[in-house]
Amino acid sequence: MALTKDFKDTVQARARRDPVFRKALLQEGVECLLEGDIGTGKAVLRDYINATIGFEALSSAFDKSSKSLMRMFGPKGNPQAGNLFAVIRYLQEREGVRLEVKARRVADRGDVSSRSSSNHVGGSGIPGQRGVQLSKVDVIGVPRRKIARLPEGVKT
Repeated sequence: MALTKDFKDTVQARARRDPVFRKALLQEGVECLLEGDIGTGKAVLRDYINATIGFEALSSAFDKSSKSLMRMFGPKGNPQAGNLFAVIRYLQEREGVRLEVKARRVADRGDVSSRSSSNHVGGSGIPGQRGVQLSKVDVIGVPRRKIARLPEGVKT
């Protein structure tokens, strides 16, 4: 179901006035991507971009057209990993946060549901084999500063 314009406006207004909500929006977008929910992750990041710097400013930072970047985060967009992670890095630095993914070891119980879970990495799928489960993304505040080193092709 498509979101209504009023709902999108409400999300954007809240993100503009509430830094905690804004950081949570960025965090949620990255978590969705890591969990394999690419469509939702791109949609949340698109909302974050629209509510913060906008695609025009992002396009000048990356020397790409705003339409190209909008397509990248659109429902049919298929961004290259390098481009996606460069944008995420740039958004983190602009927001003054660093997102960290923490992993923890979990025992594989040998049932199909735990082996096929999208947040399991490693392990052979053999009962009793240990794997790694990704935990939530942690947001760590960092002092706001001028972006020191941007990915290749990105200008401030």
